[in-house]
Amino acid sequence: MDTAHPAPLAPAAAPRDPTGAAARQGALFRRLSLSQQFLLASFPLLLGATLIIGWWVGGQVEDAVVRRLGGVTALYVDSFVAPHVQTLATQDDLTEADKRELSALLANTQLGKKMLSLKIWRPDGRVLFSNPPSADVGKTMAVDEGLRVALAGDIYSELADRSHSEQADHGAPSARLIETYTPLHADRLGKVIGAAEFYSSPDDVDREVAIAQQRSWLVVSGTMAALYFLLSIVVMGGSRKIVEQRKDLGEKLRQLTELNAQNTQLHERVRRAADQAAALNETFLRRISSDIHDGPGQDLGFAVMQLKNILDTSVPRDAADAKWAETLMPVRHAVQSALSDLCAISADLQMPEIEPMPLGSVADRAVRDYESKTGCTVTLANELNGAQAPLPTKITLYRLLQEALANSFRHAQCRNPQVRLECDAQALRMQVTDNGPGFDTAAALRKGRLGLSGMRQRAEVLGGTFEVDSVPGAGTTVRITLPLRAQEESHA
Repeated sequence: MDTAHPAPLAPAAAPRDPTGAAARQGALFRRLSLSQQFLLASFPLLLGATLIIGWWVGGQVEDAVVRRLGGVTALYVDSFVAPHVQTLATQDDLTEADKRELSALLANTQLGKKMLSLKIWRPDGRVLFSNPPSADVGKTMAVDEGLRVALAGDIYSELADRSHSEQADHGAPSARLIETYTPLHADRLGKVIGAAEFYSSPDDVDREVAIAQQRSWLVVSGTMAALYFLLSIVVMGGSRKIVEQRKDLGEKLRQLTELNAQNTQLHERVRRAADQAAALNETFLRRISSDIHDGPGQDLGFAVMQLKNILDTSVPRDAADAKWAETLMPVRHAVQSALSDLCAISADLQMPEIEPMPLGSVADRAVRDYESKTGCTVTLANELNGAQAPLPTKITLYRLLQEALANSFRHAQCRNPQVRLECDAQALRMQVTDNGPGFDTAAALRKGRLGLSGMRQRAEVLGGTFEVDSVPGAGTTVRITLPLRAQEESHA
């Protein structure tokens, strides 16, 4: 017995990805030029506008033709029918003779052949005559819009769609009929004595409407085509201009990018040169300090020792010797004072080993050195903690604190000096304040004080800022910011 093997499953249809297709179409559209995008996007809009305008114009043309033909036909109807309804001027109903004449008129004249049906209305809405005969004759009906207009003395005409029963009543071959109401006037009086309602075939209207609509469609289509063509020319010209400008902007952007890269390289070279200059300047100051200590310092120390030995070992024998010893004493004091000044200068020029220290320790060392030399107490708010910085930044911080506190000592006589230090990832901020007599900053800048100028140069050479606020009698505040950045290797 054979076992039927199950039929292999058909591979599942790949799922559709309308989003991906739309994305691909959008990408294709964006790759087109601006003029091509405009032509592609504006064509359906102009086509839709053409269809809407053409449909609206066609409707307006159709209404105008219906009213015109209805009005002309109404005048003929009034001229043919009015003589046979003059009895309505004196009585409320038509005579039998009037009805026979109207029936004969509709049967034997060209006008009657064009009218599919005719009703004669009394002003109160009563139907007096109908051809073909209708059950409405003798009934008083509600006065509708068309009858009301006709009884008011105007002509009302429209192209109407009738139901199948109304179509059969009017003997119409189609549901579309021209419905017209026209007033009937009394001879020589002009008084409206009734109204005629008649229906006619729309064939003539359809022919004239078709011709008029064809012409209107041609005009609208031609206008839209011309507009589309002119807009295309304008947009293509603008697109070419935009493409040219885009190329120019791209070239200028490329040039600016290259210049920016060159400026960045130059900036880095200047920054590295400034860092090297700070380090070299500090080395130079150390050398000067060593030269002062080993040269003039040693000579002045030897001179002081010799003068002291001379004065200590010499015993005045007479007045001349005493006067000579008295003369040497001021010289000894002057040489001793010069030696002290040189030692102080040498000590200021000689900086401690601060390279392994964090910024907070560098600031503490500068303040402690100042306090030990001057005996003044500094209020220090040090929030640098363990922040690190390149050696040039540490050197600059130490020298700026040293100079700012020295200025406070010289000019403010150690009146409440305060130092505040803080930093974030980008910059170090330092503020040194005292309650001294203050000074005119503008005058000081004009005089070019070496202390302020040197401090400003030290800060700005590292890309920092320097500000000094001082008013005579209100103390002085120095604000300095220094950038914090990782030490980079110097390049030749």
